[in-house]
Amino acid sequence: MVLRALLGAACALIFLAPLGANASSPTLTRADTREGRDLSGTWHYSVDPYRDGLEGFHRGAPGAGHRRYDDVDVDALLKAKPTALYEYDMDRSPTAVLPQGWIGHDPTLRYYQGLMWYERRFDAPALKPGQRAFLRFEAANYTAKVYLNGKPVGEHEGGFTPFSMEVTDVLRTSQNQLTVGVDSTPKADGAPPPVTDWENYGGITRPMRLVITPGTFIDEAWVRLTRDGRIAATVKLDGPQAAGQDVHVRVAELGLDVTGRTDASGVLNASAAAPKALVRWSPDKPKLYDIAVETRDDHLSDRVGFRTIETKGSEILLNGKPIFLRGISVHEEEFGDNPARTITEAGARALLSEVKTGLHGNFVRLAHYPHSEITTRLADEMGLLVWSEIPVYWLVDFGNPRTLALARGMLADNIRRDRNRASIILWSVANETPITDLRNRFLGQLVDDVKALDDTRLVTAALLTDRKTVDGHPVIGLNDPLADKLDVLAANTYNGWYTDDALDDLPSMTWKATDKPMVFSEFGADALSGFSDPVLKRKFSEEFQKAYYEKTLAMARAIPTLRGMSPWILKDFRAPRRQHPIYQQGWNRKGLVSPTGRRKPAFFVLRAFYEAKEAGK
Repeated sequence: MVLRALLGAACALIFLAPLGANASSPTLTRADTREGRDLSGTWHYSVDPYRDGLEGFHRGAPGAGHRRYDDVDVDALLKAKPTALYEYDMDRSPTAVLPQGWIGHDPTLRYYQGLMWYERRFDAPALKPGQRAFLRFEAANYTAKVYLNGKPVGEHEGGFTPFSMEVTDVLRTSQNQLTVGVDSTPKADGAPPPVTDWENYGGITRPMRLVITPGTFIDEAWVRLTRDGRIAATVKLDGPQAAGQDVHVRVAELGLDVTGRTDASGVLNASAAAPKALVRWSPDKPKLYDIAVETRDDHLSDRVGFRTIETKGSEILLNGKPIFLRGISVHEEEFGDNPARTITEAGARALLSEVKTGLHGNFVRLAHYPHSEITTRLADEMGLLVWSEIPVYWLVDFGNPRTLALARGMLADNIRRDRNRASIILWSVANETPITDLRNRFLGQLVDDVKALDDTRLVTAALLTDRKTVDGHPVIGLNDPLADKLDVLAANTYNGWYTDDALDDLPSMTWKATDKPMVFSEFGADALSGFSDPVLKRKFSEEFQKAYYEKTLAMARAIPTLRGMSPWILKDFRAPRRQHPIYQQGWNRKGLVSPTGRRKPAFFVLRAFYEAKEAGK
C-alpha cells in the first residue's frame, strides 16, 4: 500500500537546533554504505607532548619545521635546501593500523596523555558535478583537529560520538594528505571530567571514511513504531535543494510506502498505520526489516526493528507486556591481555554473546559513554535491550555553560546516530553525580533534551543511594530530586563491598518503596581470576565475589518494584587508579569474566538467577 502523510501534530518530532561546538556538521547516517573510501588501515604517528606542532616552541605560531600538518614532502624540501631545519618527518614516523587506542601502537604509551599526530595519504575518486565530499570519523579521543592537504577542515571535542567535516573544495584525486592531531588530555570543563575510573585510550579509536554524497542528500532517517500503533518516519535532507522534495520510506516486506514532502527546513515528518502483518522486535524474536529511503537524487537503506517501550506504574512494558531486564554492564574493551579499544564485529559479538548466551541475559548497559555503532547494531541483530549513556560522570563542571553545551551536543549526537536501533530502550544522562542545585538544573536540561529528541524511549540516570537507620535497621532509598523527571530509576549500590556491612546482613536490608520501576544499574565486588580463599573468603577472592552475588541477589528478590539489573561488570577492564600491587595492577577486577575470557564462579550465580527469571520463577 502507498500512504501519503504530510506533517501533522500527531507525528511531528523535532530536530533540535545545533547544540555545542560540535553540532554544526551533518550526521551522515549510514555513511558506511555510501560511495567513498574507507580510511582505516596503516597510518604514521608522532608523539607531540609539548604541542609544538600547534603552538611552537615559545607558544607562538609554529614554524615550518614543526607544523606536522603542512602538506609538504620533507625529503624533497631537504634535497632543494639541505640546510633547512625540520624536526619532524611524518613520512618516516612509525606506523600503526587504525582504528585503535595508541596503547596498541606501543604499550609504553599507556599512560601518555597529550597530543598525537596521525597522517596518511590516499587517492580519491573524481567528484561528479554537484557531488560533495566529507570526512567522517566515528570517534577520536578526546579532541581532534583535522587537516586535509595542509588546510584545517574541522575540529571536534568528545571521545565517543561521530563527527564529520565537508572537504569538497579541498579534496584532490591523488596524494591527499590527511593529518589528524588527537589530544587525549581531559579537560576540567569537559565530559568526562579529568578523573574517571576507566582507561582513557587516546587515539582514533573507531573507523573513519571519505564519504561522497549528492549535492542534496539524506542526512538522517529515523523510522520507528509509535505507541499508538503507527510507523512514523522523520527524514532530514542536507543541501541547497532540501526544501520541497518528495521522500519515500519503503518497507518492502510489509508492502508499506510512507511518503511526503520536506518542509522549508528540509525535514519530513510522516506516518501511516502499522500493517497487521508487522512482527514486533523483542529479545526472543529480534525481527529486523529492510528499510529504503529515497529522494529524487539519493537513497539510503537500513535494517530496523519495530517495538514499543513504556512504563506503567512500577512496570516496564515491552510491546505492552511486563519485562524484567536481565542484564550486565559492559565497558568498550575487547577480550585479551592488551586491549586497545579495537572493537570489531567479532570482538563485539564475543562480548554480547557472553551476555545473551552465557548469562541468559536480555539487557546490557553500555557504560559510561556511547559505544561503537558496531555494538548497537549487533544488539539489534542478537536481541539484547540496551541502556545507552553519555559521559556526564561524577564531578563534571555543572556550573559551566560550556560543559552543558558540550554534554547537550554529545547527547544529541548519540541519539541521532542510534535512534533506529530497536535494541536501545534507555537513554541515560549521567552516572553517580552528587546532588546540588547546579547539577539538578544541568541534568534536568539533558532530560528535557532527550524527551524532545526521542519520545519513543525511556530516560534514566544511574543515581547514588541514600541510607538511613530506622529503629536500628538500615533503610536504603533514592532521595534524589532528579527522580521526578526520570522514567526509570536506577541505583548504584555496593553494600558489602565499599561499606562495612556483613554479607549475611544484605538480604534483610530494606529498600524504600518507589512508585516507578527501579533497576540496579550497578553492584559488584572485585575478584582476581584464579585467587581462591575458601576459608577466610577475603575480599578480592573468587569466594568473596561469589558470596557477594548470592547475598545481593537475595536482597534484590525482596524489592517489589525492582524491574532489572546490570551488575558491575561483565569483564575485568583497565583502570589506572586501581593499583593494588597483587590483586589489581591497573585493572578493575569486578568483572564476572577475566580479561582473557575465563568465567569466575560468580558468573554462574548470576546465570542461575537469570535462568530462574527467564523461566518465570
